[in-house]
Amino acid sequence: MLRNTVRMTTDRSLATSEDMHTHLVDELNLALRRVGMYGELGLSMWFLINHLLVLERRPEVWEEQKDRWQRQRLWSSTATRGVFARYFPADHTYSEASVYAEFARREGWLKPDRVLDGEAYSALRDEAGRWAEHDRSWADVTAAFGPPSILIGGTNPRYGKTLCYLTNDLTQPMVTFHLWNGTDPGLDDWPSHQQPLLLAVRCGDGDLADSLTFTPQGQRRRPKDEGGERCR
Repeated sequence: MLRNTVRMTTDRSLATSEDMHTHLVDELNLALRRVGMYGELGLSMWFLINHLLVLERRPEVWEEQKDRWQRQRLWSSTATRGVFARYFPADHTYSEASVYAEFARREGWLKPDRVLDGEAYSALRDEAGRWAEHDRSWADVTAAFGPPSILIGGTNPRYGKTLCYLTNDLTQPMVTFHLWNGTDPGLDDWPSHQQPLLLAVRCGDGDLADSLTFTPQGQRRRPKDEGGERCR
């Protein structure tokens, strides 16, 4: 019996490199949408991205990308976690995931649910900054701009989420809407809001602080440094 078991195991054929690549791309897209289902975000992203780059014989790209993120102030000693903690209240994991989604898009791995045509993208990008001068909710975003290209965080309104809009033109950055839901200070009910609240819109490939446009809600909820000042 043992001899038959060994023979059956060794007779199994392995998946091709193309099959493995397809599998990892699919897993990466699921992990970006179902944040937390694959464990800690930074670890799951490193695992999937590292294996994809090894399969593509480009392992050096990961270090190059981290250097690029550091120049944009999108990377720290705690990966993306410590970066967004300076700007958004917990939980900001969905915001962190948008950074990896941008990278996956540039590498050709991202599978968007919707791609905006040039006209729709230009209209969204021109309007988003002015539009964020007022407080908005999740429903307001989708009513104004339609369903996102990537919904990070699922459809449950009790939780925060990040909505990403993109076009086929890779020279144009994603437009990202960062939404939060949770418990307001002094209240026991969770969450405090029926719909996640828009905190900021992010667009651009430069410094993180320069790419963020905060709503009034986002300004009020920004963490303070030890001196009581709003973090830049």
